[in-house]
Formats: sequence, structure tokens, C-alpha cells
Amino acid sequence: MTLGSKGFIRPFNFCLIVIIGFNMILPASIFAANAAALSNIKLANTRDDLLTYFEVENAFTPATLETIQNGMPTTFSFYVTLYKRTSNLFDKRIADLKIQSTIKYNSLKEEYTVFRPWKDETPLMTKSLDEAKEWMVDIDNLKVIALADLAKGDKYQIRIKAELEKVTLPLALHYVFFFVSFWDFDTDWYVINFTY
Repeated sequence: MTLGSKGFIRPFNFCLIVIIGFNMILPASIFAANAAALSNIKLANTRDDLLTYFEVENAFTPATLETIQNGMPTTFSFYVTLYKRTSNLFDKRIADLKIQSTIKYNSLKEEYTVFRPWKDETPLMTKSLDEAKEWMVDIDNLKVIALADLAKGDKYQIRIKAELEKVTLPLALHYVFFFVSFWDFDTDWYVINFTY
């Protein structure tokens, strides 16, 4: 930005900055409507444990699906953090989980394999893309903490987030996926406050 002889901003330069700024902001607002988001978030408990359930919407963009169809493993990570609310400025973190689900397509068998080590040691296999997608984004019966570690009457906060792990490509493919960041997703943190 340059100043005129009397110290004022030249109008032409100012307009150029506004137009460039607008063009940089516009694409984000266009894609916001289809941004990945968590939904159907629920807390439940068994006799012994606090559990959470949730789903991710809009996790599969056309570019993500194309990557999967090309046989590249694709991993979603899910973060669940539980805090005990305190009267201090900082809440106390009492549970911190990171789980992952990975999908891989075998074009020879025309079969999808979904690995969910947090749920089961055995990979799930299907020829249905819709079924594989559902397994990837549906988190159920996830143990957060033992109820014995919670105190009756205390206040707690659970925070949940999901993201697509960055794909590490062979060097020869880097130029093909130059705009890979446009199909990465990263949801906001979703927060639930509750009293045990």
C-alpha cells in the first residue's frame, strides 16, 4: 500500500486490496454449506462406562472418493476430550482419545476394506461403497471413561472433532494432487456440557 503526497491512501490501491481480499474469501463461503460436520451426537452409559455416539456428514467429497477409488488408503481421525469443569480459569482434562477409521479399495476384487481398530480388530469388507462410507463416519459405543472416574454432582464437558488425515503421496503424484488441501476436512469442535 502506498501513500499519496499528503499521506492519504491512494484510492486505486485500496480498491485493489478489497477486491483481492473478497476473491480470497469467496471460495470458503461457497464451500461452507457443504462443510463436514458432526451430527447425532449422544452421550450414554452402561453400568460401568460413559459412551459417546456421533456421525460425520459431508465427509466424502468427489476428490476424496476419487482418491479412494484409486486405491489410496484414506483415514479419518476422531478426537474426544473430556474435561472436569472447575471454578478456575482452566478445566481439568480427564480423558483424551484419538481414534481412526481407514478405508482402502481393492480394484481387483472390487471390494472396500474398512479398518476400525477402536471398534474391532477384524477389518470389515464390502462391495458396497455406501456401506463402507457409513462404517467410516459412524462412531458408536465409544468408551470415553469409566464411570468410577466421575464424581456424582460434578460438571463435565466433552469436546468432539473429526478430520481427514493428510494423504502422503508418492513424489510422482504430487503434481496431480497439488490442490489436495481443497478436499481435506476438519470439523469444528463440538461441545456438550453435562452434570454426572
